[in-house]
Amino acid sequence: MAELLKNLYNQEYIKLLSTELKSSYCNFNENDFILAVLDDRWNERALKERMRHIAICINSHMPNNYIQTIDMLKNTFSKLNHSYGLENMIFQDFVEVYGLDDFEISMEALEHFTDKCSSEFAIRQFILKYPDATMKRMQVWAGSDNHHVRRLASEGCRPRLPWAIALHEFKKNPEEVIDILEKLKDDDSEYVRKSVANNINDISKDNPQIVKDLAFIWFGKNKNRDSLLKHGCRTLLKASDKEILNLFGFNKPDAVELNNLYISDSVEMGEELEFSFTLSSKNELGKLRVEYAIDFLRKNGTHNTKVFKVSEGVFTQNEKFISKKYSFRPISTRKYYKGQHKLVIIINGVSFAEKEFRLS
Repeated sequence: MAELLKNLYNQEYIKLLSTELKSSYCNFNENDFILAVLDDRWNERALKERMRHIAICINSHMPNNYIQTIDMLKNTFSKLNHSYGLENMIFQDFVEVYGLDDFEISMEALEHFTDKCSSEFAIRQFILKYPDATMKRMQVWAGSDNHHVRRLASEGCRPRLPWAIALHEFKKNPEEVIDILEKLKDDDSEYVRKSVANNINDISKDNPQIVKDLAFIWFGKNKNRDSLLKHGCRTLLKASDKEILNLFGFNKPDAVELNNLYISDSVEMGEELEFSFTLSSKNELGKLRVEYAIDFLRKNGTHNTKVFKVSEGVFTQNEKFISKKYSFRPISTRKYYKGQHKLVIIINGVSFAEKEFRLS
């Protein structure tokens, strides 16, 4: 089993943090700080709860002066940043909790702390409190020499950033967000371009037409931008949006046939559903996006459809056999219920075949 993310905050990190805080602030009490952090509730705290708890403990053991403390935390962060990444998001969390009344100092701090360790969560509280000033600052960050800062300009204003509060104003009207993405769409850094793609995908969930219009303007200028767009339009592709499918060359597959569909009639909870089929054409198969959808039975008796990609590319052969498995082993992100489900095979957004099976 993979190590839980919350365990990034372990005794080793807390002790090193304490040592470095002491080197920045001579009156810092290392033992008291460690005891305060590793309290009776430590083990039950999740990742972000641990992050917030550490930030609160830092505040209670540092001077009662935000500006003075930030200078010390910058020094501490610079020392830890050589060896740690995600763990150091406690510094941004400190700014989020204690710096909302000191805009300029906090903006400088978040820019400093985002290096190798993003300030994407903390910046959102400033967007909510100071929308105009914060977005102007992010416009400036979009032109930074540091790719971590440029990424923050995009990632921080994603309307639906996972694990973060939603930015409802940008879900309604993403115009200011798109102004930033325009600056970053051809960024030299793939790290930045991936953030732009994820931001576009967020926007597409609330404003699909805006993203489609943008895609038709941006597409075809260079390879990197086309790749960014395709990743950013992944929700629209999964939704079989015909305009977007056509834009990326996945035209209606009139000459393709699907034969020999095999699927297990039933599968037991915890086991794998096996299915296979053959695609054929008189000539070459051409450019295909092959997907399957499962209509999952829900607790209330309705169904919830999820689409999964199998394969994608230009197939020069005139026949291709495809075999796939789907695991019904328990996972934290989806709960399975016994009963009738349905499998659908989708080629370039067109449903080619479907068959029911039973989860028992």
